[in-house]
Amino acid sequence: MMDFNASKSLSGQLTALIDAGLQQSRAAQPRRTYLGASRLGAACERALQYEVADAPVDPGRETDGRMLRVFERGHVIEDCMVGWLRAAGFDLRTRNDAGEPFGFSALDGRLQGHVDGVLVAGPDLGHDSGYPALWENKCLGAKSWRELERHRLAVAKPVYAAQVALYQAYLELHAHPALFTAVNADTMEIHAELVPFDAALAQRMSDRAVKVITATEAGELLPRSFSDPTHVECRMCPWQDRCWRAAA
Repeated sequence: MMDFNASKSLSGQLTALIDAGLQQSRAAQPRRTYLGASRLGAACERALQYEVADAPVDPGRETDGRMLRVFERGHVIEDCMVGWLRAAGFDLRTRNDAGEPFGFSALDGRLQGHVDGVLVAGPDLGHDSGYPALWENKCLGAKSWRELERHRLAVAKPVYAAQVALYQAYLELHAHPALFTAVNADTMEIHAELVPFDAALAQRMSDRAVKVITATEAGELLPRSFSDPTHVECRMCPWQDRCWRAAA
């Protein structure tokens, strides 16, 4: 008879080995010393301060192996989308002439962002589309993907919307709408929408970056965005304990 218990044990052993390897690789990577543009739309400015300061997360809240595998899936799907778009006739560039990802640096390097790609030419997508245009891609679970499809980027994913606006502004890709794509990780369905440049949003996020970085460097702790530690955003925050122990 097949030993199903042994099979489960093997799965657990292999997963543990893989996760340990992923965590070792992550620990060996240089620590980020800047605020990433992809995070500026997050709900809480204090959480952004902890990111800027590279504050240690609360015990037990380190990114586990499963989440690292989820992140890796996102990179793989992004590579797939690059190939699919090029096969569909788009001239998509993901690296500059120096072989580096397209990106920007501001505030003496304290604010940085790296984009997925720039569409230089391609099919006519209508709706005032044109080239060059920013391209950003995400891989989402089915529930999150359906929310995006139903409500569109600005409402369903404000963090991503802020990211797109900042990239369009700092890379001067605001003349044409960005192409935002998202792949449903469960069904491999593709959501695509054109995102016109939102100058007001880009300015708010740029101002926010200045506020967060300036306050952090001055040792000033900004207010929390939520008044209850049981709020879902607080429960998910890797600095929840540190934050609620701090003076308001």
